[in-house]
Parts: sequence; C-alpha cells; structure tokens
Amino acid sequence: MSIKIFSFILLFVLNLSASERIISLSPSITEILYALNADRELVATSSYSLYPKEAQKLPIIGGYESPHIEKILSHSPTLVVGQTFNQAALDKLKYFKIKTLTLKLKTIDDIKNSISLLGKALNKTTQANKLTTNIQSVIAKIKKSQKPHSVMIVYGLKEDLRSGIYIAGNNIFFDDIITLSHNTNSYTNNTTRQPVLNYENVIALNPDQIIILHSHATEPNVNVNAALKNWYSLPTNAAKNRKISIIDEDYTHIPSHRIALTIQRLSKEMSF
Repeated sequence: MSIKIFSFILLFVLNLSASERIISLSPSITEILYALNADRELVATSSYSLYPKEAQKLPIIGGYESPHIEKILSHSPTLVVGQTFNQAALDKLKYFKIKTLTLKLKTIDDIKNSISLLGKALNKTTQANKLTTNIQSVIAKIKKSQKPHSVMIVYGLKEDLRSGIYIAGNNIFFDDIITLSHNTNSYTNNTTRQPVLNYENVIALNPDQIIILHSHATEPNVNVNAALKNWYSLPTNAAKNRKISIIDEDYTHIPSHRIALTIQRLSKEMSF
C-alpha cells in the first residue's frame, strides 16, 4: 500500500471518529455540557460561563444575549447550542449550514426536558438520565413550608429601590419552587413579560417574605448592608416580620442541572 493511499485512509478514519466541536451560547448550557461529560467537545462559550472553573479558560464568543456570529464561525463549530432567546443568532448560523439546537430553560420541566434532549443529541443519554433523576429525587424530598405565605424573589441586590426591581414572575423555575414549597408567588399577574417594579409596586404587593438573589459576578460593588437597610425601610409584611434575606450562591441564577441545589436552598429558606 502506497503512503498516499495510507494517508487518505487514515484521514478518512479520523474524520469518521472526529468529535463534535460544540459552542454554548449561555452559562446554563455550558454547565449542562460539562455535567454530561461533553466538555472535551466544547470549544467556546458565552461570557459569565463561570462554572465549572475549567469553563473560564474557554474562548468567549460574546454575551449570552448578544453572541458574535464572526467569533462563532472562527471556531468552526459542528454544533451550536443556545436558548430560546438566542433564536435570531441560531437562525443566522443556519445560513452557514451549521447544525444548531435550541433549548428552553424556563420551568423545571423545561430544564429536565432540555437535559434529555441535549443528552440524546450527543449520545449522552445515560448521563442525562442521571441528572434528571437527581432533580426529581430532590423535588420528592423538598422542604415544605409549615406556614404557607406569599414570597417575592428579587433578581439582584441594589441600593436604589426607586425603579428597576426585577422579580420572578410566573411560568419560571423560581415560581415552580415557590409552589412546590407550598407557598404562593406574591406576583400574580399572568403576563409573559419580565416583571419590573418600583418600591411602590413592592409595597402594594406586600409580600410576607422577600428573597434577594445577589450575584458577586455582576454586582461586585454593591453595599450589602445599605441595600438591605433600604429593603427593610419599606412597609411590608416581610420587613415587619424580619423575613428579608439575601442568597448569594452562584448556582441560584442558573437554570442548569444545578437547579437541584437551587430547589434545596430556596425551599429551605421558605420552610419556616
């Protein structure tokens, strides 16, 4: 056999066995890919992909809501995985004949279904089943509130409460956790838009408990004590009963397989 023919056969075999070149468009998807043991195929990801630490070494292709098509193409991906809010970018990539996968990661069921879908796409069904089974096991053991009450979950800690208070609305995994804990979401409007309040709206809703999700990555300079003092200055049942708390675990913001940890943490916080 000539060297030329041997080289051709070797190249053909290598192409057949070549692994995927995956790009993740969000921190949540990055985490799931690592949990599925698909990290060797992951060649780039979005900003704020901080977990696990190994992910921080990957090239960044832009923000998770504004990925750069040129940067994505420069990594020659065979698969780009995004969320529903990435659909415009994913549609553009189809013009370049790049395979894409869109995941919905809003509710707990969405997260479990997306883990299964991604696992199937990457021939990682066994790993995906372990992740979804763990989530379901945590749900079965969830701490339930002894005194059902209304809960407001706030995204981000800020000192100025006059406007721009983002909270968890309906049809999202935080709302699922509130319900599973036998409590109620203080925000009852069924709008699909992101609820954004000012302090007057918060007073009107009058939640019995307020849980503030604080991210050190995106809010490194906030004065925690000053912010908490401002929250307690609002005339609400939560302030009156000293039921305003700050949770700063990084996983609570991320709809990935680590939703299992978020369920445990938040249900414990609401179980009084």
